[in-house]
Amino acid sequence: MGVILIEPKRFGDHRGFFAETYSCRTYASLGVDVAFVQDNHSLSAAVGTVRGLHFQAPPQAQAKLVRCGRGAIFDVVVDIRCGSPTYGKWAGFTLSAENGAQLYIPAGFAHGFVTLEADSEIVYKCSDYFAPEAEGGLRWDDPAIGIKWPIIEDAILSEKDANAPLLADLCSPFEFEG
Repeated sequence: MGVILIEPKRFGDHRGFFAETYSCRTYASLGVDVAFVQDNHSLSAAVGTVRGLHFQAPPQAQAKLVRCGRGAIFDVVVDIRCGSPTYGKWAGFTLSAENGAQLYIPAGFAHGFVTLEADSEIVYKCSDYFAPEAEGGLRWDDPAIGIKWPIIEDAILSEKDANAPLLADLCSPFEFEG
């Protein structure tokens, strides 16, 4: 699929832990050979807050490296690359401050998450700058995609996310390149 779950090593003692959360050399050896140009940090106060599913279209398409700095999220990607054998398929991963896991998401995937704990903070790197004119999205609860969200009752959504189009209505700007 092209998505990579990364689990950086943590070195702990009685004071806490240390982890290297990004190293260009180390990540390139894992297949993440991307120049990141922007870091973002968001806070979702309530459990059940859904953000996504978002993407940016070419030529401002973004690859992302996502981690949870506080709390926990269920992070979801959906392949929207035309011609991909996994087009319209989703994958989900639990990212938390406790597990320290990160998710590399290449361009060509819609991305979103739901908070599993209150006051969850999400920190992520992007390979291109935010470009509102290139923004796109998919409905978080599209039955054709069938995401098994761990929290769906009383989801807290923005108006934009609640009204995002279905996959069937998406004219994807991404092509699968094998």
